[in-house]
Amino acid sequence: MAVVQGRPTFVEPPSGKRSRRASKGTLSERRPGFTVYGILIAFILGSAFPFYWSFVVASHDDSEITGDPPLIPGGNFFVNAGRVLDTIPFWKALGNSIIVSGTVTLSVVILSTLAGFAFAKLRFKGRNTLMVFVVATLAVPTQLGIIPLYMTMAELGWAGNLGAVIVPNLVTAFGVFWMRQYIADAVPDELIEAARMDGCSMIRTFWHVCLPAVRPAAAMLGIFTFMMSWNDFLWPLIALDAENPTMQVALEKLQSGYYVDNSLVLAGTTMATVPILIVFLVLGRQIVAGIMQGAVKG
Repeated sequence: MAVVQGRPTFVEPPSGKRSRRASKGTLSERRPGFTVYGILIAFILGSAFPFYWSFVVASHDDSEITGDPPLIPGGNFFVNAGRVLDTIPFWKALGNSIIVSGTVTLSVVILSTLAGFAFAKLRFKGRNTLMVFVVATLAVPTQLGIIPLYMTMAELGWAGNLGAVIVPNLVTAFGVFWMRQYIADAVPDELIEAARMDGCSMIRTFWHVCLPAVRPAAAMLGIFTFMMSWNDFLWPLIALDAENPTMQVALEKLQSGYYVDNSLVLAGTTMATVPILIVFLVLGRQIVAGIMQGAVKG
């Protein structure tokens, strides 16, 4: 530091050193350390181990896992898979779960996005009161409404059919709240007003302006809704017949006897997990790309 005419002046380092320091700082920011890699590896192993352990048990005979638990997969998986197909209506349950989960996911994403757009960008009387009512329904336990809901489905003649599982879940309060919050932050009011001044109707404004901006949030809502609908057990167990089950209800039959064959149960569980993995493999890249695109724009 040098003093010129009574005022302190900082002497800047040579441009070469400054550029090397800047480039070194930039590289250090781009390259995470061993701690980050260690945490990520531990997280991946911890997340994948339950599925690996299920496959290991499913690939052995039940008598082989009563002693020391095996850590290496055996060669009995396809035998256990054949026993699963003989014990429960696996393909019918798989088709029912795909129909229910796919329909519910598509409906929740569309209706929640439309409702979120209305709550976030439209001005109408009672908007805040209705939004508070929607959020308040999240505090009501699901079990509290099971009996009235079943009585309603029975009155409509839907008990035992897939409609009794699909219709009550066509839209969720969480989906509306999630999309409302995202649209309020991601879509500026000026963009909506500019589209309206250009002559766009409200539906065209939603389709061409709002929907492209909220694809990351819609993709995340879709994957979580599919998982929740696929893993739902209580309501399908009550609403559906034993001859027309979803996958989770059918898997429950594998352990309904006095003796539980763990190899058989985990073979069915492993087979039921494969569609979820396929959904992640097919949509995972698009979801991550949408999230990154939204982050860059934000």
